Amino acid sequence: MHKDAHPALDAAAAQTQTQTLALALAKQAGAAMFARDRASQALGMTLDEIRPGYARMSMPVREDMLNGHQTCHGGFIFALADSAFAFACNSHNQNTVGAGCTIDYLAPGRQHDTLCAEAQEQALAGKSGIYDIRVSNQDGRLIALFRGKSHRVNGEVVPTTAPA
Repeated sequence: MHKDAHPALDAAAAQTQTQTLALALAKQAGAAMFARDRASQALGMTLDEIRPGYARMSMPVREDMLNGHQTCHGGFIFALADSAFAFACNSHNQNTVGAGCTIDYLAPGRQHDTLCAEAQEQALAGKSGIYDIRVSNQDGRLIALFRGKSHRVNGEVVPTTAPA
């Protein structure tokens, strides 16, 4: 059988290989970033899943995170959403920073809750991206909605080429 007999199969195999490499690179970038991310670590966050344009992180609500109403301080909810945003927008292994964001708090987080932030890329064009992050508790109750705008800067999270 001739090598070019099934171009559709060749294209599908190439696409699968590209997706596999992109996923592996996203995981490498996530692991490298998390190893350096002292803030997320100090708050007890975990990086639960990462793939190109997506990250899921979780954080337990500890007693020292409660405000005067005995609910999770909004700053900690923001920090979780912002961290998930950072991992999602850096998942392409290109250094990317936040350019702006908004957050809407919809329900309180409570002590002993485990909050989960899921960040999903909505648009990526040139050096700019838009990401939506949903923060929910362990019961699936929506706690906050965050939208982040990213800006790509120079460099890679993990080097993919040897220095010259």
